[in-house]
Amino acid sequence: MNRSNSTSPLAPLQEFMKTESFSGILLLFSAILALIVANSPLAGLYTDLFQAKLTVGFQDANISKPLILWVNDGLMAIFFLLIGLEIKRELKYGELSTLQTALLPIIAAFGGALVPGLIFFGFNAGTEFLDGWAIAIATDIAFALGVLALLGSRVPIWAKVFLTAVAVVDDLIAVVVIALFYTSKISVMALGVAGVTIVVLLIMNFSNIRSLLAYLLVGLVLWVAVLKSGVHATIAGVVLGFLIPATPHKDRLGLLDQISKGVDMLKAAFKTEDKEDEETALHYIEGSAEKLESPLHKLEHKLHPLVAYFIMPVFAFANAGVALSAESTVAAFSSTLTLGILFGLFFGKQIGIMLSVWLSQKLGFVKLPESDKVWSIFYGISCLTGIGFTMSLFIGGLSFTDPQLIEYSKVGIFAASLLSGLLGYFFLKAKLKPQEA
Repeated sequence: MNRSNSTSPLAPLQEFMKTESFSGILLLFSAILALIVANSPLAGLYTDLFQAKLTVGFQDANISKPLILWVNDGLMAIFFLLIGLEIKRELKYGELSTLQTALLPIIAAFGGALVPGLIFFGFNAGTEFLDGWAIAIATDIAFALGVLALLGSRVPIWAKVFLTAVAVVDDLIAVVVIALFYTSKISVMALGVAGVTIVVLLIMNFSNIRSLLAYLLVGLVLWVAVLKSGVHATIAGVVLGFLIPATPHKDRLGLLDQISKGVDMLKAAFKTEDKEDEETALHYIEGSAEKLESPLHKLEHKLHPLVAYFIMPVFAFANAGVALSAESTVAAFSSTLTLGILFGLFFGKQIGIMLSVWLSQKLGFVKLPESDKVWSIFYGISCLTGIGFTMSLFIGGLSFTDPQLIEYSKVGIFAASLLSGLLGYFFLKAKLKPQEA
């Protein structure tokens, strides 16, 4: 392994993509497992498990929900907290931090949301299915990056960065859509409590309070208030993510002096046989180095494994179980709901992103990377954005209460995601040759 890669400015992004890529494999395994269980003698147990009520709290102050809603409203709030942190990081330091780097993925993401939405509308205007219009606008970053990971060095780093940035903007669009269009009856009192907690978080941020525990405790109050308000609870996670400080410690030079002192302590400990002195020096260095990292980066690193290796697979297993039979599959593909999602994700994403990139380049808004395969790469990436899965399943659950409509939407999501992933993978594999990293 080339050691220079570890100090590259792209190292955090590469670490992120590795996590997301493996998460995509776990997601696929969890979804397949859910489908197997839902179509086996264990189907009744599977349904009963996620419909079982779980109550947390006291007699007069508690939250009682089926396990499926604890997953979708509770665990997914942590997922959305990570999304909030990632969006803020990208806006402050990453691919969305300057107009020059942000313009192309922003335009592409909006095109990739608009066209699928219009296609779904064309299939379902005037029907009871119209509430599901946002299902077709989503992209699952874990699955998409997982497919890119299978292609290895065939795909240039700029293409991976572009896909990541598009998916981040796509997540932001989905968050806004959920906040605006998928809310129930509003409780003014609960919304007022949520407003107070947001003010508290703002004050903490401006006061440069850096304790993650303090932010998470106030964030828990915010989550309960938003849950009770009628606005979807996962929005609390995004808001909390945006209000956690991303700035480094003010006294960075002082911390560096402390680290230097710790290194001197460690050198001295090496000359003795007392291992306790060595451990003391290491803890001293670790404590000082940890303070250098911003609360946002610190929490993001802690949440990535939890979300990638536990929350998203659990969500996939809880939501991907569809009882498939020849009759139900034919009925699903006879529904404009399924077809709107399928055509929206599979064709809409390709058309929306490719058209947006082409127009941006023709109008002189952006300069595309210099590569003789640039349009092939963009097309392959646009195919992969049709993998909706996690976010699409989530929005599908918000759109409908009828189990049959939820199952129809899942069939459309699965079919579109499978076709998009296969086409993107085999197209890029055929067009691109392996290159030395």
